[in-house]
Amino acid sequence: MQRYREIALAFARNGFGYFVRELGLMKLIPHWRSVESRHHSEVRTTGERLRSFLQELGPTFVKLGQIASTRHDIFPPDIIAELQKLQDKVPPVPFDEIKRVLEEELGAPLESVYRDFRKEAVAAASIGQVHYARLRSGEEVAVKVQRPGIRKTVETDLEILRNLARIAEHRLHWAKQYGAVELVEELSSSLTAELDYTLEGRSAERIASHFTDRSNVHIPSIWWDLSTRRVLTMEFMHGIQLHDVQALEQAGYDLTEIAEAVANLILEQVFISGHFHADPHPGNVLVMPQASGSKHRDSEAVSSPTPVIGLLDFGMTGRLTPGLKGHFASLIIALRRQSTDGVIKAIEAMGLIPDSVDWQELRRDVDHLREKYYQVPFSDISLGEAVTDLFHVSYHHRIRMPADFMLLGKALLTLEGVITSLDPEFSVVAVAEPFGKKLFLERLKPDRLAESAANYAAEYVDLLADLPSRLRSFGRLLARGKLPLELSVRDVDRMMQKLDRISGRLSFSIVLLSFSIIMAGLVIGSSVGRQPGLLSRFPVLEIGFTIAAVMFLYMIVSIFRSGKK
Repeated sequence: MQRYREIALAFARNGFGYFVRELGLMKLIPHWRSVESRHHSEVRTTGERLRSFLQELGPTFVKLGQIASTRHDIFPPDIIAELQKLQDKVPPVPFDEIKRVLEEELGAPLESVYRDFRKEAVAAASIGQVHYARLRSGEEVAVKVQRPGIRKTVETDLEILRNLARIAEHRLHWAKQYGAVELVEELSSSLTAELDYTLEGRSAERIASHFTDRSNVHIPSIWWDLSTRRVLTMEFMHGIQLHDVQALEQAGYDLTEIAEAVANLILEQVFISGHFHADPHPGNVLVMPQASGSKHRDSEAVSSPTPVIGLLDFGMTGRLTPGLKGHFASLIIALRRQSTDGVIKAIEAMGLIPDSVDWQELRRDVDHLREKYYQVPFSDISLGEAVTDLFHVSYHHRIRMPADFMLLGKALLTLEGVITSLDPEFSVVAVAEPFGKKLFLERLKPDRLAESAANYAAEYVDLLADLPSRLRSFGRLLARGKLPLELSVRDVDRMMQKLDRISGRLSFSIVLLSFSIIMAGLVIGSSVGRQPGLLSRFPVLEIGFTIAAVMFLYMIVSIFRSGKK
């Protein structure tokens, strides 16, 4: 309940008081009125207030915001821009607490495992921190240790968020429309995976397995006997981070060569292996010296050392299935050929297009996207800008893309930013095109076609096997007269308004008819009556005919006006 109160107060302090009211959380905040009015006058954008809200609530919410910053298909560009500013840097945990976690996880005193273990953290984040150490055998390692109690904190926060999402879907139409519960579950699964360091270690080894024969790529080795869900021991890598351009130049490296090596490394992961590093920002990429004894590629390279690209931090990785890789290749080819139909087919194959989508407007937006790049040399196209444009289209039409595809978009955007800082003239798209063509041609190979045909054949066999039972079920429903029928009608709201107007006119007509019958009865009664009655003293007939005429004219005018509409 204390955490519920903290979340409700954070909502109120950052200008989301209406959300507290709609979810019924006011009772958790003492002096609710004063809290709401105190922060009501602050002038900040929605994105700024959302970022402040997440930062105020700590590690769980910061990490969720960082994961959400990859979902361009769900959140608008201004929100994404603010979420990308979230910083995951926090003060390190005291060494005594880190030592206790290490000894609990490894089941032995720290001194018996490591020859040297530096108390100062090399890096600290909201979930864990990294320390330099040296094993008893002499190898240098980086030890990633999870913060004490962070798992319980994250699990509590996620449970509260799931509950709030369910309440929001029940009370708020927009929350149900956006699928708040499904969104929270999706973000939660990504965050929960980051709490298991064994998953990060396996991701590193999986990516490393595709580069075993490459001397210019280095992925850190994992010491599994010194790794658990809360501790990850990996090789310590020495090198120059990509953001230190001055140090790279002083070391004699060719920046264009580094840019080409990094681009090929990431794109090969995307198009060939399908398992890729989703956060290749400059701090996660090192330029390392060539191992002693390695040969240069040619004699001219003696003056410029051959760079070895090292990757760090595999907590955020993506995986493309063969099908998704094929659709992505089709998308690149369709953009290259300026094919609107090809782009729409690729988007439809990759994304979950809602039933309410306006296909005519979607085609118009894709046409506009195609015209933007019409007759533009492929090497001059900005990959980041093209991906962002595609995300804008998907957001505008509420097309839900697979999470891994959105991670791919984040990786490509980050990659282009890194490459541009090294060499502004370097084209990532020019490097990506051969990979896309290769992947596209692989789909046309006889063995791949035969494999696809076999898969389809197996599906058709299963479908035919289920057909008799499905027909029997259909026959039983017909016999009982319980055939379900679902109609999907466009513009339901407008149709309901028309039905309301029709029913209103019908009711008005019935009233007019009843009034006319009463008036007719009065006329007949007055004509056959021999003695004057009470009503004869008043001009009832004149008044009645006047009212009837006004009602009739009103109905005629309303029908005429609705016909114009």
